[in-house]
Amino acid sequence: MSRWKPGDRREPTDAMIRVDQAGEYGATRIYAGQLAVLGDRHPASRAIHHMAVQEERHRAFFDDLIARRGVRPTLFQPFWDKAGFALGAITAAIGPNAAMACTAAVETEIDQHYQEQLDALGTSDPELSDAIADFQAEELEHRDHALANGAEQAVGYPVLSGFIRLGCKVAIAAAKRI
Repeated sequence: MSRWKPGDRREPTDAMIRVDQAGEYGATRIYAGQLAVLGDRHPASRAIHHMAVQEERHRAFFDDLIARRGVRPTLFQPFWDKAGFALGAITAAIGPNAAMACTAAVETEIDQHYQEQLDALGTSDPELSDAIADFQAEELEHRDHALANGAEQAVGYPVLSGFIRLGCKVAIAAAKRI
């Protein structure tokens, strides 16, 4: 992972806001898919619901920021809707450990993504960097919860995690530009 260094080109904040809103929207859809399969009586559902509520708060912040700052949202929004829900539903259908593996993989990538943004922002945009730091802490809680609750016991964990992490990287790159 490369870190921003003086002299490096900075990512425009519009792209940061666009990709973060898309990511948080995708996360709400992943959890919706997981809950649709697991239902509200499964032992994992309470934690998933709690994480979903936090992701919804993150998404709402970025929705507001997009509106206030006039940032163009990603054109992939309809795709994130379907893909996120499908990812959540499929991993939950495999089993609760696979659902936790999905969460751990996504949140690992988001942690790295948010850290890169914080490094690039420095003190240039306190509203954005403060929110990202707050959300990053919650994303790490989600990852740690998933790891403590069976993520690594999912069937094919290394492959599943690697596939999901690659998908996150592709989604981040696409949402920055399109």
